[in-house]
Amino acid sequence: MAGASLLTLLDDIATVLDDVAVMSKVAAKKTAGVLGDDLALNAQQVSGVAAEREIPVVWAVAKGSFRNKLILVPAALVISAFAPWLIMPALLLGGLFLCFEGSEKVLEKLFHSEPKKEPVEALEEINKLTIEEYEKTKIKGAIRTDFILSAEIIVIALGTVQGQQTVTQVIVVSLIATIMTAGVYGLVAGIVKLDDLGFYLERKSQGKGLLSILGSVLVAFAPKLMKGLTVVGTAAMFLVGGGIVVHNVPFIHHWVEPIIMKLPDLTLVNALVPALLNGAIGVVAGLVVVGAIEVIHRVRGK
Repeated sequence: MAGASLLTLLDDIATVLDDVAVMSKVAAKKTAGVLGDDLALNAQQVSGVAAEREIPVVWAVAKGSFRNKLILVPAALVISAFAPWLIMPALLLGGLFLCFEGSEKVLEKLFHSEPKKEPVEALEEINKLTIEEYEKTKIKGAIRTDFILSAEIIVIALGTVQGQQTVTQVIVVSLIATIMTAGVYGLVAGIVKLDDLGFYLERKSQGKGLLSILGSVLVAFAPKLMKGLTVVGTAAMFLVGGGIVVHNVPFIHHWVEPIIMKLPDLTLVNALVPALLNGAIGVVAGLVVVGAIEVIHRVRGK
């Protein structure tokens, strides 16, 4: 009897693990799109700190991301079990916040750009903030943005395991949250240290040979990559936020869906047009939120 019970238990465990493997693969595919946006946003958020402090800042944001997951995963599972109707409104608010942040960045760049300062003036202004305060500001902003993207990843992962056993849901969502966090911040750490790798290769090769050329390319490429990620990160706010708005506001979804359904059966078109629509809707949503907040501030006399 005991042997039979043990075999039954082992069979149940094997079944759960098999379900976890299958569902984790499905969830990973569905959340891969958000991973690219998460990477661009977080690499952009931690740029601008001193070279020797880049890894500590990335590690601080990564720890904050893990804390976000420790809050979001249990909360999502509990809400899914007892109040599933709350998930989409919360996700929508997060999407609107991303659109708002993106719009603020664009408007600030277009209409509130400060005149170019001389190096001495710029240095004096930077010195008004201590390095510690500057890093804390960067870290808080990155963790805040990560919270919203993490929520979307978890909701997407949770959607793939609806109807599965509770144990399977817990394992799959926790596994996806852990893998995504480790993957994103591992890549972010690699991106922000590209220039240091370039300098190392130049020193090691003493300015000669293929390593020296590769090092020079990395040194020249790293600043351009970081500037590019700033643009990509802002665009990602509109793409991700707009996508959340499209999928959670019925009348917008019903307006967009027929357009997508009429697209020709071409891979590039089917990938590009929905993204552009999401981005455009994200821009509009962000401007609406910015306008609403501006009206509120004026009414309150601020």
